[in-house]
Amino acid sequence: MPAPSPRAAAESVAAVLRARIIKGSLAPGARIVERKLSAELDVSRTPVREALKLLQLDGLVDISRNSGARVMQYSPDQLIALFEVIAALESLAAQRFAARITPEELDDLEELHDTMLAYYKIGNTEDYFECNSAIHDAVIAGSHNPIIHEAHQRLIARTRQGRFTAIMDPQRWAQSVAEHEGLMEALRNRDGEAAGAIWRTHLLNTGKSSAQVLRNSAS
Repeated sequence: MPAPSPRAAAESVAAVLRARIIKGSLAPGARIVERKLSAELDVSRTPVREALKLLQLDGLVDISRNSGARVMQYSPDQLIALFEVIAALESLAAQRFAARITPEELDDLEELHDTMLAYYKIGNTEDYFECNSAIHDAVIAGSHNPIIHEAHQRLIARTRQGRFTAIMDPQRWAQSVAEHEGLMEALRNRDGEAAGAIWRTHLLNTGKSSAQVLRNSAS
């Protein structure tokens, strides 16, 4: 089997690190040691360096000449500001999606939604989160607006980090599921105004919850 291209190798390392940062196994402020990561993943240090540059573009890693790479630390206020922007983007996408959703798109989303609910009922946060993320991505794709998609892509990794943190709170998790139910109802009714409103509320609530988790951990 041919060796992966340098770009593919860097993307593979970045995917591993991205998942660890989003799900908290690499905590904010944690140092990422190139040598150790290279040995763990059995790759040279070149793809590790390139992966860190990709994560820097995602806003997940800070690279300093003196201290190397560290997981970015965001303040509660910065998280709220981030989710205000994400809420505006995703609510516009939801509004557009509801107005033009096809029966096939709705069927696909219903299946994702049902799968997400099944994971919620058994308390499977990992698979729930992956399914939840797929729903958010489907809403963005369903807007059929390349500018929304491009802007969302620049912020998505930081957003997912906050969303995963938020579902660690059982009360917020239950509230989030109810908000997803509200979105599905609006999509079934092809009600763009309702879809945009519930999705905006959903993202703003997630931002507030994520910020509160940060405040609690600081205190």
